Amino acid sequence: MATHHSIVKYKILTVLALTIFLSSNSIAKNKPDTVKVGSYLMSLHDVNFHDKEYTMRFWLWFLYNNPDFDFTTQVEIPNAKSFEKPDVIVDTIQGKTWVLMKLIAVMKQSWNVQDYPFDEQKLVLSIENTMYDKRYLVYNPDIQGSTFAPTMNVDGWKIKEFKVFRDTNVYNTKFGDPRLSKQETQYDSFNIEMVLTRDAIGLFMKIFLGMYIAFFIGTLSFLIDVQEVEPRFGLPVGGLFAAVGNKYIIDSLLPETSDFTLVDTLHTIAFLFIFLTIFVNAWSLKYYDNGEVKKAKNINAIGSRIVLGSFTVLNIFFVGMAVFF
Repeated sequence: MATHHSIVKYKILTVLALTIFLSSNSIAKNKPDTVKVGSYLMSLHDVNFHDKEYTMRFWLWFLYNNPDFDFTTQVEIPNAKSFEKPDVIVDTIQGKTWVLMKLIAVMKQSWNVQDYPFDEQKLVLSIENTMYDKRYLVYNPDIQGSTFAPTMNVDGWKIKEFKVFRDTNVYNTKFGDPRLSKQETQYDSFNIEMVLTRDAIGLFMKIFLGMYIAFFIGTLSFLIDVQEVEPRFGLPVGGLFAAVGNKYIIDSLLPETSDFTLVDTLHTIAFLFIFLTIFVNAWSLKYYDNGEVKKAKNINAIGSRIVLGSFTVLNIFFVGMAVFF
């Protein structure tokens, strides 16, 4: 009897052990493989606002166990216009596959030019595996090993922040996979993020100096006697054309946008105040033609102070908002 109970007990324990083993094996199979990944940024160049792109040259490495992964052919950069892998090294280290590659990527970028040239740009490069989604592959970023070359110089920019992190890219389709219950596929991604800022005072003077000179040429008409019609109107009209030309030159350097940027704001102020200059000149000339010389000169004097003062205050306000807020 005791022997019979022992056999039953043994069978029960065997079934439980087998069940636990199969369950743990099933969980292990359902668990995605982890890939350690890092990057070393060597250069960032050809920053092109008008064509909405920039070029990045960098090293990328992967360390993993699963032999089905082949990162020599399965690397994808979803937000790149194009990229090439000129150098690839594959080796086995402590039983793991190690892949090291050097890439050159031309990246798409929606530039934020709201406060140009006092703008700050966030650049994000995202790496995916083309074959395996998040059910099979997740990344473990090599945060300590990932950085940028200390000699790297981005013309006109300062590197304010650099980091790498893991994220998920979601596609609103299951790509025809009948195993998925909803129209959604998730891919794990390794992301390289940089925040760039400028020391913009010099650039600001370069792009807006023409506009300011054009405006102040127009306001020189306030110094001319109110009866001198030709120079009183010729100077501001010439300044207006110069300011418009300056606006077209700057717009040719920037991407098309529906936002009303700092460039648009400052040029609009210049256009309006050049128009006000012409208006004050016309108003004072009207009183002069009516024989009210003193009143004409008073209008000219008061109008010049209002135009110059208001123009200066508005420019300081909007530039200050772009720089400090």
